[in-house]
This record gives sequence, structure tokens and C-alpha cells, in this order.
Amino acid sequence: MTRPTPYVASLRVYEPITAFTPAEQLRWHAISFDTSTGIEEQRRALHRTIVAEPTSVRPDGAHILEHEGKRYVCPWTTATRSLTALEDFKEMLPLPVAKFFLPQNIEEAITNNSQLVEDKIPYIISETWMIPPRWFSLFLPGDRVIGNVDGEPFMVMRTSIAQAKQRCMFTHQTVVANFGNGPIEQEIADLLEWLSLFDSESVVEVDYGGLATYLERILISNGESGLEADTSIEDINSSLAGLASGDGEAAGVGYERLISRWRLVAAMESAS
Repeated sequence: MTRPTPYVASLRVYEPITAFTPAEQLRWHAISFDTSTGIEEQRRALHRTIVAEPTSVRPDGAHILEHEGKRYVCPWTTATRSLTALEDFKEMLPLPVAKFFLPQNIEEAITNNSQLVEDKIPYIISETWMIPPRWFSLFLPGDRVIGNVDGEPFMVMRTSIAQAKQRCMFTHQTVVANFGNGPIEQEIADLLEWLSLFDSESVVEVDYGGLATYLERILISNGESGLEADTSIEDINSSLAGLASGDGEAAGVGYERLISRWRLVAAMESAS
């Protein structure tokens, strides 16, 4: 299994299929659970970086999850995510400079396309070459699913949205109590606000994507067993527990262990 964009990890929310309109339910029922929707989503994304194709040219897809006997759906919401990526890119550079990187017709196509979408909520948040610590705080070690498909390792963390929101609130309270308001606190608050937009029976998932391959290679090269040796969830929970109990040393050790591991993965960007 070759991933078109092997450097992308994703945070997804799957809503129960009953949360969608009857027409959408028919559409999502037509997608087989065995379909490689992740590969198809990445292929289309990579295609759009080469060909300036409006996001409405073809119907958007969705990831399908069968969980505890029920079907859950995570629409790709491509137009909404394209607009978000555009806005983030423009914030990174001064306006006079940004226009030289993105042709005006492409920017207008993305903006106009996104305005046609009724549902503005992105079901997927993506990161390249890293997984933010706040994502790990949504899970416990038992939420991990590790495996191998067609010779490629994978790692997925999955929990109920109720549990994810509860853990996110604890993380936010702990950070505010120790550091006050600021950029890190705001990122966690934004994550909590995003989670609050979805159906209360939803499922939250983090997919390491192609980063699972990079991380496994790094862990094995360090004499460890591979993805089974990844303690990212334990590390962030240890750090938060230390902060909550006033043990700054324990908090620092857990956080540094987490950051050091993912710094090695991020370094693969320049080595690729």
C-alpha cells in the first residue's frame, strides 16, 4: 500500500450515519467499509496540487467506520478544508508576498467553491510531519489500534467524543492553572470548541497515516520493538498528571520524552 502523501497525520470525527440527512445517508451507505477511502482522499489532494481543479468538480467522499455494530461517517469536507488551508497560508506571509505564491484565479476558485458548501464544519484536521501533543491528550493507552496492512504499519487512536471532550477540558484546565492564558491554551480551547460542534454519539480518531512508517523505523533504529514502543499517550498523560499535582519535574520529563520522539520524525522532512 503506497500512500500518496506519507507525511500527513489526521484528526477525524465520525458522526453516526443517522446524524445526516436521508439523501446523505443513502450516499454514505453506498460506500463499502472495505474501500480505501484514505488512499483516494490523498490521491485527490495530491492531484489538486498539480491540476487547478475546483473542489466541486467531482462529488466529495467520506471515510466510513463500522464501530460496535453501527456505521459512522467522516465526510472529507474538501472545500471547507481548502479554504482553511488558504487562510492559514495567507496568515503565514505578508499579503504583498503571499500573492506571488498563489495565483488570483486559484484563490478565487477556492473561495467561491467553499461559499457554495452549506456545511462549513471540517470533519478532518491534518498535520504534516508531526502530531500535536494536544491530540494525544484526547486518548488513553487502551484506545490505540496498531497493525500492518500490505507491509505498511499503521497506528490509530480512537475514542468516544464524550471521552475526548472530557479529557480536552481537563487538559485545558490544567494548562490554564499552570501557565495562564496564551497560545498553547488557545489551541486547546479551539480544539474543544471544534469537538463541541459534532453529534454527542460521534467517534474521535487520530490516524498516524504515513508517519507510522517513519516512527517505526526510528524506534527500531533505537533498539526498540517498533510502534508497540510508542508511549506518546502515556508521556502526555504523565506530563498533565505532573502539572495537575504540582510536580513540575514529572511534567517536564513526560513532555520532553514526547517532544524528543516526534522531533526525530519531523527531522525526516529535510531528509526525504
